[in-house]
Amino acid sequence: MGMTMTQKILAAHAGLDSVSAGQLIEAELDLVLGNDITSPVAIHEMDKMKKQGVFHKDKIALVMDHFVPNKDIKSAQHCKCVREFACKHEITNYFDVGEMGIEHALLPEKGLTVAGDVIIGADSHTCTYGALGAFSTGVGSTDMAAGMATGKAWFKVPSAIKFNLVGKPSKWVSGKDVILHIIGMIGVDGALYKSMEFVGEGTKNLSMDDRFTIANMAIEAGGKNGIFPVDDAAVQYMKEHSKREFTIYEADADAEYDAEYTIDLSQLKPTVAFPHLPENTRTIDEVGDIRIDQVVIGSCTNGRLNDLRIAAEILRGNKVAKGVRCIVIPATQQIYLDAMEEGLIRDFIEAGAIVSTPTCGPCLGGYMGILAEGERCVSTTNRNFVGRMGHVDSEIYLASPAVAAASAITGRLSGPNQ
Repeated sequence: MGMTMTQKILAAHAGLDSVSAGQLIEAELDLVLGNDITSPVAIHEMDKMKKQGVFHKDKIALVMDHFVPNKDIKSAQHCKCVREFACKHEITNYFDVGEMGIEHALLPEKGLTVAGDVIIGADSHTCTYGALGAFSTGVGSTDMAAGMATGKAWFKVPSAIKFNLVGKPSKWVSGKDVILHIIGMIGVDGALYKSMEFVGEGTKNLSMDDRFTIANMAIEAGGKNGIFPVDDAAVQYMKEHSKREFTIYEADADAEYDAEYTIDLSQLKPTVAFPHLPENTRTIDEVGDIRIDQVVIGSCTNGRLNDLRIAAEILRGNKVAKGVRCIVIPATQQIYLDAMEEGLIRDFIEAGAIVSTPTCGPCLGGYMGILAEGERCVSTTNRNFVGRMGHVDSEIYLASPAVAAASAITGRLSGPNQ
């Protein structure tokens, strides 16, 4: 019986010739990730273990990004805990103020994630790195602690769903629209503990930034991971960003899938997820008249350079509507610099938006954009649960950078050509 891409990667890291869906395995890890919220819990769990030290100081990444710069005493204490741990164990890849970025944009940019890797992270959107042909998935802080101590993790091998992408998306349709369309189609539990494997000629018409966005939100359909085949674009990205060797795995022709879907990218329209679930999707021509109070353009989903370029193209020469707060957050320091050199930061500020240092802040209702009772936000983030960005009676509309920028100008939920 053939294996999927994910199954081949897991088999190799478990030292097995083959694995099958449902099998329990122990796999070697290439990277263990934590942030300023989840790492302190893992560190305290490690303190309870008899084993002292970490399995490999180069294979742990600690990224201070959720409440950094610190918003209060509690967040400062969390970062202090992680900072002291990183210093004690000489963690190579520790990223703090001045070097940090939103973790799932930062790690690929720094070349820490490549094809064929097995990566766990104490953050649910760790599945982002499947865009490069890696198996990456989110875990709890206890599993992160065990991973940092031993360099290994237990997995139940997932079955898979194949998404065959064909066609070429139109100008204002991006990876965010693709994944929102898919989640709307299969539901937030449609891929529960399954590998979402994105294949087909249409993948070549998606930029790496699009692929990162799609893989990032696999978890929003319940997926264990999302993964793309490694093509020339992925190879070029890895060569530009990493010095690490990588291994390309391809699914067998007779690999088994629980379901298969074909999606014609040329037929997709800008898509919005209405409150309060990512599956509650409508195309932009179905949204009606929705007045908004805030727009957030950023996050681990849509804070990359292409995302900012799209938003700037729409905002350039226009003004944010009176009464609307528009917050732009480049995902890393390098993206911030690149956006500055291209003049994008000027475009945002002249339009009436503000530009923040890299942070996850507003996405999880932390800071830098909390919503009050009754307020509505169009956001390029990845979750719109009740109370996710603030008050339980606020509303979040998930959308692409194009829709978010257009909405900032009109003051209502709008498409880029409206």
